[in-house]
Amino acid sequence: MTPAEIIAQFGPREAMEYDVVVVGAGPGGLSTAIRLKQLATEKGQDVSVVVLEKGSEPGAHILSGAIMDPRALSELFPDWKERGAPLNQPVTDDAFMLLSENGGTRVPNAFLPPCFDNHGNYIISLGEVTRWLAAQAEALGVEIFPGFAASEVLYNEQGAVKGVATGHMGVGKDGEPTENFQLGMELHAKYTIFAEGARGHLGKQLIAHYGLDAGKDPQSYGIGIKELWEIDPKRHQSGLALHSAGWPLDDATYGGSFLYHMAENKVVVGFVVGLDYQDPWLSPFEEFQRFKTHPNIRWYFEGDAAHGVAAGKRLAYGARAITAGGLLSLPKTVFPGGALVGCDAGYLNASRIKGSHAAIKTGMLAAEAAYDAVVAGRSGDELSAYPAAFEASWLHAELNKARNFKQWFKKGRTVGTLMTGIEQFVLRGHIPWTIHRDKPDHVNLRPASECTAIDYPKPDGKLTFDRLSSVFISNTNHEENQPAHLTLKDAGVPVAVNLARYGGPESRYCPAGVYEFVKNEDGSDRLQINAQNCVHCKTCDIKDPSQNIVWVTPEGGGGPNYAGM
Repeated sequence: MTPAEIIAQFGPREAMEYDVVVVGAGPGGLSTAIRLKQLATEKGQDVSVVVLEKGSEPGAHILSGAIMDPRALSELFPDWKERGAPLNQPVTDDAFMLLSENGGTRVPNAFLPPCFDNHGNYIISLGEVTRWLAAQAEALGVEIFPGFAASEVLYNEQGAVKGVATGHMGVGKDGEPTENFQLGMELHAKYTIFAEGARGHLGKQLIAHYGLDAGKDPQSYGIGIKELWEIDPKRHQSGLALHSAGWPLDDATYGGSFLYHMAENKVVVGFVVGLDYQDPWLSPFEEFQRFKTHPNIRWYFEGDAAHGVAAGKRLAYGARAITAGGLLSLPKTVFPGGALVGCDAGYLNASRIKGSHAAIKTGMLAAEAAYDAVVAGRSGDELSAYPAAFEASWLHAELNKARNFKQWFKKGRTVGTLMTGIEQFVLRGHIPWTIHRDKPDHVNLRPASECTAIDYPKPDGKLTFDRLSSVFISNTNHEENQPAHLTLKDAGVPVAVNLARYGGPESRYCPAGVYEFVKNEDGSDRLQINAQNCVHCKTCDIKDPSQNIVWVTPEGGGGPNYAGM
Protein backbone atom coordinates (compact mmCIF):
# COMPACT_ATOMS: atom_id res chain seq x y z
CA MET A 1 0.00 0.00 0.00
CA THR A 2 1.15 3.54 -0.68
CA PRO A 3 1.18 6.06 2.20
CA ALA A 4 -1.88 7.72 0.65
CA GLU A 5 -3.70 4.39 0.48
CA ILE A 6 -2.86 3.70 4.11
CA ILE A 7 -4.34 7.05 5.15
CA ALA A 8 -7.42 6.40 3.02
CA GLN A 9 -7.97 3.05 4.76
CA PHE A 10 -7.13 4.00 8.33
CA GLY A 11 -8.54 7.49 8.37
CA PRO A 12 -7.00 10.97 8.70
CA ARG A 13 -3.91 11.42 10.80
CA GLU A 14 -4.18 13.10 14.17
CA ALA A 15 -2.95 16.70 14.01
CA MET A 16 -1.24 18.67 16.77
CA GLU A 17 -0.88 22.45 16.65
CA TYR A 18 2.20 24.41 17.70
CA ASP A 19 3.61 27.84 17.15
CA VAL A 20 6.94 26.38 15.97
CA VAL A 21 7.87 22.83 14.98
CA VAL A 22 11.58 21.99 14.84
CA VAL A 23 12.77 18.95 12.87
CA GLY A 24 15.93 17.50 14.38
CA ALA A 25 17.23 17.51 17.96
CA GLY A 26 20.82 18.33 17.13
CA PRO A 27 22.69 21.47 18.20
CA GLY A 28 20.90 23.63 15.61
CA GLY A 29 17.39 22.40 16.32
CA LEU A 30 17.74 22.45 20.09
CA SER A 31 19.28 25.92 20.05
CA THR A 32 16.33 27.12 17.97
CA ALA A 33 13.89 25.74 20.53
CA ILE A 34 15.88 27.02 23.51
CA ARG A 35 16.15 30.55 22.13
CA LEU A 36 12.42 30.65 21.38
CA LYS A 37 11.61 29.71 24.97
CA GLN A 38 14.20 32.11 26.37
CA LEU A 39 12.62 35.00 24.47
CA ALA A 40 9.13 33.97 25.52
CA THR A 41 10.19 33.83 29.17
CA GLU A 42 12.02 37.15 28.99
CA LYS A 43 9.02 38.92 27.46
CA GLY A 44 6.21 37.13 29.27
CA GLN A 45 4.81 35.43 26.18
CA ASP A 46 3.63 31.86 25.64
CA VAL A 47 5.17 30.23 22.56
CA SER A 48 4.61 26.51 22.04
CA VAL A 49 7.59 24.62 20.62
CA VAL A 50 8.10 20.94 19.77
CA VAL A 51 11.23 19.18 18.51
CA LEU A 52 11.06 15.93 16.53
CA GLU A 53 14.06 13.57 16.64
CA LYS A 54 14.35 10.44 14.50
CA GLY A 55 16.98 8.90 16.80
CA SER A 56 16.13 6.93 19.90
CA GLU A 57 17.16 9.95 21.98
CA PRO A 58 18.75 13.35 21.37
CA GLY A 59 22.40 12.74 20.52
CA ALA A 60 21.92 9.14 19.33
CA HIS A 61 22.65 10.07 15.71
CA ILE A 62 25.09 12.93 16.41
CA LEU A 63 28.60 12.44 15.06
CA SER A 64 31.35 15.02 14.83
CA GLY A 65 35.10 15.27 15.45
CA ALA A 66 34.78 17.40 17.49
CA ILE A 67 36.50 20.59 18.51
CA MET A 68 33.95 23.17 19.55
CA ASP A 69 34.29 26.93 19.35
CA PRO A 70 32.17 28.02 22.35
CA ARG A 71 31.36 31.48 20.99
CA ALA A 72 27.76 30.72 19.98
CA LEU A 73 27.12 28.59 23.07
CA SER A 74 28.28 31.50 25.22
CA GLU A 75 25.69 33.69 23.53
CA LEU A 76 22.96 31.09 24.12
CA PHE A 77 24.00 30.33 27.72
CA PRO A 78 26.55 32.81 29.11
CA ASP A 79 26.69 30.61 32.23
CA TRP A 80 27.20 27.31 30.42
CA LYS A 81 30.10 26.36 32.69
CA GLU A 82 28.00 26.81 35.81
CA ARG A 83 25.21 24.79 34.16
CA GLY A 84 27.58 21.86 33.70
CA ALA A 85 27.92 21.85 29.92
CA PRO A 86 30.24 18.96 28.97
CA LEU A 87 33.04 21.13 27.59
CA ASN A 88 35.73 19.80 29.90
CA GLN A 89 38.88 19.43 27.80
CA PRO A 90 40.37 22.63 26.40
CA VAL A 91 42.73 22.33 23.46
CA THR A 92 46.26 22.59 24.84
CA ASP A 93 48.30 22.18 21.64
CA ASP A 94 47.71 22.30 17.88
CA ALA A 95 49.78 20.11 15.60
CA PHE A 96 49.53 19.85 11.83
CA MET A 97 51.51 17.23 9.89
CA LEU A 98 52.13 16.63 6.21
CA LEU A 99 52.42 12.87 5.83
CA SER A 100 54.35 10.78 3.34
CA GLU A 101 53.99 7.00 3.31
CA ASN A 102 56.65 6.40 5.94
CA GLY A 103 57.23 9.76 7.56
CA GLY A 104 55.85 13.17 8.27
CA THR A 105 56.75 16.80 8.73
CA ARG A 106 55.16 18.95 11.40
CA VAL A 107 54.34 22.44 10.25
CA PRO A 108 55.61 24.96 12.84
CA ASN A 109 52.66 26.48 14.69
CA ALA A 110 53.93 29.95 13.83
CA PHE A 111 53.15 29.20 10.18
CA LEU A 112 49.67 27.76 10.70
CA PRO A 113 46.83 29.95 9.35
CA PRO A 114 44.26 31.25 11.87
CA CYS A 115 41.74 28.57 10.84
CA PHE A 116 43.97 25.97 12.55
CA ASP A 117 44.32 27.94 15.77
CA ASN A 118 42.19 26.22 18.41
CA HIS A 119 43.19 28.36 21.38
CA GLY A 120 40.07 28.76 23.54
CA ASN A 121 38.26 25.81 21.94
CA TYR A 122 37.29 22.49 23.50
CA ILE A 123 37.60 18.83 22.51
CA ILE A 124 34.13 17.41 23.09
CA SER A 125 31.71 14.63 22.44
CA LEU A 126 29.05 16.47 20.44
CA GLY A 127 26.58 13.72 21.34
CA GLU A 128 27.07 14.53 25.03
CA VAL A 129 26.72 18.26 24.37
CA THR A 130 23.51 17.54 22.46
CA ARG A 131 22.08 15.54 25.35
CA TRP A 132 22.94 18.43 27.67
CA LEU A 133 21.22 20.91 25.33
CA ALA A 134 18.14 18.67 25.28
CA ALA A 135 17.98 18.79 29.08
CA GLN A 136 18.23 22.59 29.00
CA ALA A 137 15.46 22.75 26.40
CA GLU A 138 13.11 20.54 28.39
CA ALA A 139 13.75 22.60 31.52
CA LEU A 140 12.50 25.61 29.57
CA GLY A 141 9.30 23.81 28.54
CA VAL A 142 10.26 22.54 25.08
CA GLU A 143 8.53 19.30 24.10
CA ILE A 144 10.93 16.76 22.56
CA PHE A 145 9.61 13.69 20.77
CA PRO A 146 12.49 11.19 20.27
CA GLY A 147 11.92 8.21 18.02
CA PHE A 148 9.62 10.19 15.71
CA ALA A 149 10.97 10.63 12.19
CA ALA A 150 9.54 13.53 10.18
CA SER A 151 8.95 11.89 6.82
CA GLU A 152 6.79 14.36 4.90
CA VAL A 153 6.54 18.13 4.44
CA LEU A 154 2.98 19.43 4.62
CA TYR A 155 1.90 22.42 2.53
CA ASN A 156 -1.18 24.61 2.74
CA GLU A 157 -3.35 25.73 -0.18
CA GLN A 158 -1.15 28.78 -0.75
CA GLY A 159 1.96 26.60 -1.13
CA ALA A 160 3.51 27.49 2.22
CA VAL A 161 4.87 24.89 4.61
CA LYS A 162 2.30 24.24 7.33
CA GLY A 163 4.22 21.54 9.21
CA VAL A 164 5.39 17.96 8.87
CA ALA A 165 4.04 14.44 9.24
CA THR A 166 5.80 11.59 10.99
CA GLY A 167 6.18 8.21 9.30
CA HIS A 168 3.80 5.34 9.91
CA MET A 169 5.05 2.69 12.32
CA GLY A 170 4.55 -1.03 11.85
CA VAL A 171 4.51 -1.19 8.05
CA GLY A 172 5.99 -4.46 6.75
CA LYS A 173 8.55 -5.00 3.99
CA ASP A 174 5.68 -5.61 1.59
CA GLY A 175 4.23 -2.19 2.33
CA GLU A 176 1.24 -3.63 4.17
CA PRO A 177 0.33 -2.67 7.75
CA THR A 178 1.28 -5.28 10.36
CA GLU A 179 -0.37 -6.02 13.71
CA ASN A 180 1.93 -3.34 15.20
CA PHE A 181 0.76 -0.64 12.80
CA GLN A 182 0.44 2.94 14.06
CA LEU A 183 -0.66 5.80 11.84
CA GLY A 184 1.74 8.72 11.63
CA MET A 185 0.70 12.09 13.01
CA GLU A 186 0.72 15.60 11.64
CA LEU A 187 2.34 18.52 13.44
CA HIS A 188 1.12 21.89 12.22
CA ALA A 189 2.92 25.13 12.96
CA LYS A 190 3.02 28.78 12.12
CA TYR A 191 6.67 28.15 11.23
CA THR A 192 8.67 24.95 10.78
CA ILE A 193 12.44 24.97 11.27
CA PHE A 194 14.44 22.19 9.61
CA ALA A 195 17.65 21.15 11.39
CA GLU A 196 18.28 17.63 10.10
CA GLY A 197 22.03 17.88 9.56
CA ALA A 198 23.97 17.45 6.31
CA ARG A 199 21.87 16.30 3.34
CA GLY A 200 18.67 16.36 5.35
CA HIS A 201 15.94 14.25 3.78
CA LEU A 202 13.27 16.98 3.97
CA GLY A 203 15.76 19.82 3.56
CA LYS A 204 16.81 18.32 0.23
CA GLN A 205 13.16 18.25 -0.87
CA LEU A 206 12.56 21.85 0.21
CA ILE A 207 15.63 23.13 -1.63
CA ALA A 208 14.36 21.46 -4.81
CA HIS A 209 10.69 22.43 -4.29
CA TYR A 210 11.38 26.13 -3.81
CA GLY A 211 14.54 26.34 -5.97
CA LEU A 212 16.47 27.64 -2.98
CA ASP A 213 19.84 26.85 -4.56
CA ALA A 214 19.24 28.88 -7.72
CA GLY A 215 22.35 30.87 -8.61
CA LYS A 216 24.46 29.13 -5.95
CA ASP A 217 27.47 26.86 -6.33
CA PRO A 218 26.53 23.18 -6.02
CA GLN A 219 26.86 21.94 -2.46
CA SER A 220 29.99 19.91 -1.80
CA TYR A 221 30.37 17.18 0.80
CA GLY A 222 32.89 15.00 2.55
CA ILE A 223 32.49 11.78 4.44
CA GLY A 224 33.88 11.76 7.96
CA ILE A 225 34.70 8.39 9.54
CA LYS A 226 35.56 8.26 13.22
CA GLU A 227 36.61 5.88 15.98
CA LEU A 228 36.80 6.39 19.74
CA TRP A 229 39.71 4.66 21.50
CA GLU A 230 41.08 4.31 24.99
CA ILE A 231 44.89 4.35 24.91
CA ASP A 232 47.74 3.87 27.33
CA PRO A 233 48.36 6.95 29.54
CA LYS A 234 52.00 6.98 28.36
CA ARG A 235 50.81 7.79 24.83
CA HIS A 236 48.10 10.25 25.87
CA GLN A 237 48.42 14.04 25.91
CA SER A 238 45.26 15.71 27.18
CA GLY A 239 44.12 18.48 24.86
CA LEU A 240 46.37 17.69 21.88
CA ALA A 241 44.65 18.37 18.55
CA LEU A 242 46.57 16.70 15.73
CA HIS A 243 45.58 17.16 12.09
CA SER A 244 47.24 15.81 8.97
CA ALA A 245 47.10 15.95 5.19
CA GLY A 246 48.79 13.81 2.59
CA TRP A 247 49.22 10.04 2.70
CA PRO A 248 47.31 7.83 2.09
CA LEU A 249 45.40 10.15 -0.30
CA ASP A 250 46.94 11.34 -3.54
CA ASP A 251 47.43 15.00 -4.35
CA ALA A 252 44.21 15.19 -6.39
CA THR A 253 41.95 13.89 -3.60
CA TYR A 254 40.66 16.28 -0.95
CA GLY A 255 40.85 14.99 2.61
CA GLY A 256 42.75 14.72 5.84
CA SER A 257 42.72 13.38 9.37
CA PHE A 258 42.15 14.39 12.95
CA LEU A 259 43.31 12.86 16.22
CA TYR A 260 42.02 14.56 19.35
CA HIS A 261 43.08 13.68 22.90
CA MET A 262 40.12 13.90 25.24
CA ALA A 263 40.19 13.43 29.00
CA GLU A 264 40.53 10.04 30.73
CA ASN A 265 42.99 8.60 28.17
CA LYS A 266 40.38 8.73 25.41
CA VAL A 267 41.26 9.77 21.86
CA VAL A 268 39.10 10.17 18.79
CA VAL A 269 40.70 9.44 15.44
CA GLY A 270 38.99 10.25 12.19
CA PHE A 271 39.43 10.70 8.49
CA VAL A 272 37.61 12.94 6.02
CA VAL A 273 37.47 12.30 2.27
CA GLY A 274 35.88 14.81 -0.09
CA LEU A 275 33.03 13.20 -1.98
CA ASP A 276 34.19 14.88 -5.17
CA TYR A 277 36.92 12.23 -5.48
CA GLN A 278 37.48 10.79 -8.98
CA ASP A 279 38.78 7.24 -8.54
CA PRO A 280 35.83 4.79 -8.38
CA TRP A 281 38.07 2.16 -6.74
CA LEU A 282 38.77 4.41 -3.75
CA SER A 283 37.16 3.38 -0.46
CA PRO A 284 37.06 6.08 2.23
CA PHE A 285 36.63 3.40 4.91
CA GLU A 286 39.75 1.48 3.81
CA GLU A 287 41.72 4.71 3.41
CA PHE A 288 40.92 5.49 7.04
CA GLN A 289 42.03 2.04 8.17
CA ARG A 290 45.21 2.39 6.13
CA PHE A 291 45.88 5.84 7.61
CA LYS A 292 46.04 4.33 11.10
CA THR A 293 48.99 2.16 10.01
CA HIS A 294 51.21 5.20 9.43
CA PRO A 295 54.19 5.09 11.85
CA ASN A 296 53.33 8.48 13.33
CA ILE A 297 49.73 7.41 13.99
CA ARG A 298 49.90 3.75 14.96
CA TRP A 299 52.32 4.71 17.77
CA TYR A 300 49.34 6.00 19.77
CA PHE A 301 47.38 2.76 19.51
CA GLU A 302 49.87 -0.11 19.52
CA GLY A 303 51.31 -1.70 22.62
CA ASP A 304 54.99 -1.89 23.44
CA ALA A 305 55.65 -4.57 26.07
CA ALA A 306 59.34 -3.66 26.33
CA HIS A 307 58.39 -0.20 27.55
CA GLY A 308 55.30 -1.18 29.52
CA VAL A 309 52.82 0.31 27.04
CA ALA A 310 49.46 -1.44 26.70
CA ALA A 311 47.66 -1.64 23.36
CA GLY A 312 44.71 0.69 22.89
CA LYS A 313 41.11 -0.50 22.78
CA ARG A 314 38.59 0.63 20.16
CA LEU A 315 35.33 1.65 21.85
CA ALA A 316 33.06 3.10 19.16
CA TYR A 317 32.73 3.75 15.43
CA GLY A 318 30.62 6.00 13.23
CA ALA A 319 30.41 7.84 9.92
CA ARG A 320 28.58 10.93 8.68
CA ALA A 321 28.55 13.14 5.61
CA ILE A 322 29.52 16.76 6.19
CA THR A 323 28.85 19.85 4.11
CA ALA A 324 31.93 21.58 2.72
CA GLY A 325 30.72 24.07 0.11
CA GLY A 326 30.60 26.98 2.54
CA LEU A 327 29.13 30.39 1.89
CA LEU A 328 29.12 30.09 -1.91
CA SER A 329 26.96 26.93 -1.72
CA LEU A 330 24.59 28.25 0.91
CA PRO A 331 21.03 28.14 -0.44
CA LYS A 332 18.35 30.65 0.36
CA THR A 333 17.52 29.63 3.90
CA VAL A 334 13.92 30.81 4.17
CA PHE A 335 10.72 29.94 2.33
CA PRO A 336 7.02 30.44 3.06
CA GLY A 337 6.40 28.93 6.47
CA GLY A 338 9.89 27.84 7.43
CA ALA A 339 13.67 27.95 7.43
CA LEU A 340 16.81 25.81 7.24
CA VAL A 341 19.44 26.01 9.99
CA GLY A 342 22.80 24.41 10.68
CA CYS A 343 24.14 21.76 8.34
CA ASP A 344 20.70 21.26 6.75
CA ALA A 345 21.55 24.53 5.01
CA GLY A 346 25.33 24.00 4.89
CA TYR A 347 26.82 26.50 7.33
CA LEU A 348 29.81 24.33 8.31
CA ASN A 349 33.20 26.04 8.01
CA ALA A 350 35.31 23.39 6.24
CA SER A 351 38.54 25.36 6.69
CA ARG A 352 38.12 25.15 10.49
CA ILE A 353 36.50 21.69 10.43
CA LYS A 354 33.76 23.15 12.64
CA GLY A 355 30.01 23.32 12.30
CA SER A 356 28.44 23.05 15.75
CA HIS A 357 29.01 26.73 16.57
CA ALA A 358 27.40 27.65 13.26
CA ALA A 359 24.43 25.37 13.95
CA ILE A 360 23.87 26.97 17.36
CA LYS A 361 24.21 30.51 16.00
CA THR A 362 21.89 30.01 13.03
CA GLY A 363 19.35 28.25 15.24
CA MET A 364 19.35 31.30 17.51
CA LEU A 365 18.98 33.71 14.59
CA ALA A 366 16.10 31.72 13.11
CA ALA A 367 14.44 31.54 16.53
CA GLU A 368 14.62 35.30 17.00
CA ALA A 369 13.01 35.87 13.60
CA ALA A 370 10.32 33.26 14.28
CA TYR A 371 9.57 34.64 17.73
CA ASP A 372 9.03 38.17 16.44
CA ALA A 373 6.78 36.82 13.70
CA VAL A 374 4.67 34.66 16.03
CA VAL A 375 4.06 37.41 18.61
CA ALA A 376 3.16 39.77 15.76
CA GLY A 377 0.43 37.35 14.69
CA ARG A 378 2.11 36.27 11.49
CA SER A 379 2.31 32.74 10.07
CA GLY A 380 3.29 30.97 6.85
CA ASP A 381 5.35 33.82 5.39
CA GLU A 382 9.10 34.15 4.90
CA LEU A 383 11.22 34.88 7.95
CA SER A 384 13.32 37.42 6.05
CA ALA A 385 14.78 38.77 9.28
CA TYR A 386 16.74 35.52 9.68
CA PRO A 387 19.00 35.75 6.58
CA ALA A 388 19.33 39.49 7.16
CA ALA A 389 20.58 38.85 10.70
CA PHE A 390 22.98 36.19 9.43
CA GLU A 391 24.50 38.57 6.89
CA ALA A 392 25.15 41.06 9.70
CA SER A 393 26.63 38.43 12.04
CA TRP A 394 30.13 37.33 12.97
CA LEU A 395 29.32 33.94 11.44
CA HIS A 396 28.85 35.46 7.99
CA ALA A 397 32.16 37.29 8.35
CA GLU A 398 33.85 34.03 9.36
CA LEU A 399 32.42 32.06 6.44
CA ASN A 400 33.18 34.85 3.98
CA LYS A 401 36.87 34.66 4.89
CA ALA A 402 36.83 30.94 4.11
CA ARG A 403 34.66 31.09 0.99
CA ASN A 404 37.33 29.82 -1.42
CA PHE A 405 38.67 26.99 0.75
CA LYS A 406 37.12 23.98 -0.97
CA GLN A 407 37.41 25.53 -4.41
CA TRP A 408 41.19 25.83 -4.18
CA PHE A 409 41.51 22.16 -3.23
CA LYS A 410 39.81 21.22 -6.49
CA LYS A 411 43.11 22.26 -8.04
CA GLY A 412 45.04 19.75 -5.93
CA ARG A 413 46.37 19.58 -2.39
CA THR A 414 49.53 21.57 -3.13
CA VAL A 415 47.65 24.50 -4.66
CA GLY A 416 44.92 24.28 -2.03
CA THR A 417 47.38 24.34 0.86
CA LEU A 418 49.37 27.21 -0.64
CA MET A 419 46.34 29.38 -1.43
CA THR A 420 44.68 28.70 1.91
CA GLY A 421 47.88 29.86 3.57
CA ILE A 422 47.96 33.02 1.47
CA GLU A 423 44.28 33.82 2.01
CA GLN A 424 44.12 33.01 5.71
CA PHE A 425 47.66 33.73 6.95
CA VAL A 426 48.96 36.47 4.67
CA LEU A 427 45.70 38.26 3.74
CA ARG A 428 43.94 37.38 7.05
CA GLY A 429 40.73 36.64 5.16
CA HIS A 430 40.56 39.96 3.30
CA ILE A 431 40.36 38.28 -0.10
CA PRO A 432 39.86 40.32 -3.28
CA TRP A 433 38.77 37.33 -5.40
CA THR A 434 36.12 34.64 -5.38
CA ILE A 435 36.51 31.18 -6.92
CA HIS A 436 33.37 29.31 -7.97
CA ARG A 437 32.54 25.64 -8.54
CA ASP A 438 30.00 24.47 -11.10
CA LYS A 439 29.87 20.66 -10.69
CA PRO A 440 28.21 18.54 -7.98
CA ASP A 441 30.29 15.83 -6.35
CA HIS A 442 28.65 12.84 -8.03
CA VAL A 443 29.70 13.79 -11.57
CA ASN A 444 33.42 13.50 -10.84
CA LEU A 445 33.83 9.71 -10.88
CA ARG A 446 35.91 8.45 -13.78
CA PRO A 447 35.12 5.15 -15.52
CA ALA A 448 36.65 2.18 -13.72
CA SER A 449 38.55 1.23 -16.86
CA GLU A 450 40.56 4.45 -16.63
CA CYS A 451 41.78 3.72 -13.09
CA THR A 452 43.72 0.94 -11.41
CA ALA A 453 41.93 -1.15 -8.81
CA ILE A 454 43.27 -0.55 -5.28
CA ASP A 455 44.41 -3.60 -3.32
CA TYR A 456 43.66 -2.67 0.27
CA PRO A 457 45.33 -4.78 3.00
CA LYS A 458 43.16 -7.11 5.07
CA PRO A 459 42.29 -5.81 8.55
CA ASP A 460 44.21 -7.25 11.48
CA GLY A 461 41.40 -6.84 14.03
CA LYS A 462 43.71 -4.92 16.38
CA LEU A 463 44.49 -1.64 14.66
CA THR A 464 42.48 -2.02 11.47
CA PHE A 465 38.99 -3.45 11.15
CA ASP A 466 36.29 -4.49 8.69
CA ARG A 467 32.96 -2.77 8.13
CA LEU A 468 30.70 -5.23 9.90
CA SER A 469 32.66 -5.29 13.16
CA SER A 470 32.68 -1.51 13.00
CA VAL A 471 28.92 -1.23 12.44
CA PHE A 472 28.42 -3.57 15.39
CA ILE A 473 30.04 -1.12 17.83
CA SER A 474 28.01 1.77 16.40
CA ASN A 475 24.99 0.12 18.08
CA THR A 476 23.06 0.36 14.81
CA ASN A 477 19.68 -1.31 14.74
CA HIS A 478 16.60 -1.15 12.51
CA GLU A 479 13.30 -2.96 12.68
CA GLU A 480 13.93 -5.58 9.99
CA ASN A 481 10.32 -5.92 8.86
CA GLN A 482 9.93 -2.47 7.34
CA PRO A 483 10.26 -1.11 3.79
CA ALA A 484 13.89 -0.42 2.87
CA HIS A 485 14.75 3.21 3.49
CA LEU A 486 17.45 3.06 0.80
CA THR A 487 15.38 3.25 -2.35
CA LEU A 488 16.22 3.01 -6.04
CA LYS A 489 14.57 5.09 -8.73
CA ASP A 490 15.41 2.36 -11.26
CA ALA A 491 16.36 -1.11 -10.01
CA GLY A 492 18.30 -1.84 -13.20
CA VAL A 493 20.74 1.06 -12.93
CA PRO A 494 23.14 -0.37 -10.29
CA VAL A 495 24.17 -3.28 -12.51
CA ALA A 496 23.63 -1.79 -15.97
CA VAL A 497 25.37 1.51 -15.24
CA ASN A 498 27.19 1.65 -11.90
CA LEU A 499 28.73 -1.82 -12.02
CA ALA A 500 29.36 -1.82 -15.75
CA ARG A 501 30.87 1.65 -16.00
CA TYR A 502 32.21 2.45 -12.52
CA GLY A 503 32.95 -0.97 -11.05
CA GLY A 504 30.12 -0.78 -8.50
CA PRO A 505 31.39 2.11 -6.35
CA GLU A 506 28.49 1.89 -3.86
CA SER A 507 30.14 -1.22 -2.40
CA ARG A 508 33.18 0.96 -1.55
CA TYR A 509 31.91 4.44 -0.69
CA CYS A 510 29.41 3.11 1.86
CA PRO A 511 31.18 2.87 5.26
CA ALA A 512 28.67 0.37 6.66
CA GLY A 513 28.51 -2.52 4.18
CA VAL A 514 24.99 -1.66 3.07
CA TYR A 515 25.63 -2.28 -0.63
CA GLU A 516 27.15 -5.39 -2.13
CA PHE A 517 27.01 -6.95 -5.59
CA VAL A 518 26.19 -10.66 -5.50
CA LYS A 519 25.71 -13.34 -8.12
CA ASN A 520 22.33 -14.81 -9.02
CA GLU A 521 22.01 -18.54 -9.72
CA ASP A 522 22.33 -17.87 -13.46
CA GLY A 523 25.62 -16.00 -12.95
CA SER A 524 24.17 -12.52 -13.44
CA ASP A 525 24.83 -9.72 -10.98
CA ARG A 526 22.44 -7.96 -8.66
CA LEU A 527 22.76 -5.28 -5.99
CA GLN A 528 21.92 -6.45 -2.49
CA ILE A 529 20.94 -3.71 -0.04
CA ASN A 530 21.56 -4.51 3.63
CA ALA A 531 19.51 -1.62 4.96
CA GLN A 532 19.78 -2.79 8.57
CA ASN A 533 23.49 -1.81 8.51
CA CYS A 534 22.84 1.83 7.59
CA VAL A 535 24.40 4.40 9.94
CA HIS A 536 22.47 7.26 8.26
CA CYS A 537 25.61 8.91 6.89
CA LYS A 538 23.86 9.91 3.58
CA THR A 539 26.98 9.20 1.49
CA CYS A 540 25.05 7.02 -0.98
CA ASP A 541 22.47 9.75 -1.56
CA ILE A 542 25.30 12.14 -2.40
CA LYS A 543 27.93 10.10 -4.25
CA ASP A 544 25.86 7.69 -6.40
CA PRO A 545 27.08 8.65 -9.90
CA SER A 546 23.62 7.94 -11.36
CA GLN A 547 21.77 9.74 -8.54
CA ASN A 548 19.57 6.66 -8.48
CA ILE A 549 19.76 6.02 -4.73
CA VAL A 550 17.37 8.05 -2.59
CA TRP A 551 17.70 7.94 1.19
CA VAL A 552 14.33 8.23 2.93
CA THR A 553 13.52 8.13 6.62
CA PRO A 554 13.15 4.70 8.21
CA GLU A 555 10.99 4.10 11.26
CA GLY A 556 11.83 6.43 14.10
CA GLY A 557 14.21 5.13 16.75
CA GLY A 558 16.30 3.13 14.29
CA GLY A 559 19.84 3.73 13.09
CA PRO A 560 22.98 4.16 15.17
CA ASN A 561 23.03 4.84 18.90
CA TYR A 562 26.36 6.55 19.36
CA ALA A 563 27.95 6.60 22.81
CA GLY A 564 30.74 9.06 23.58
CA MET A 565 30.94 10.19 19.95
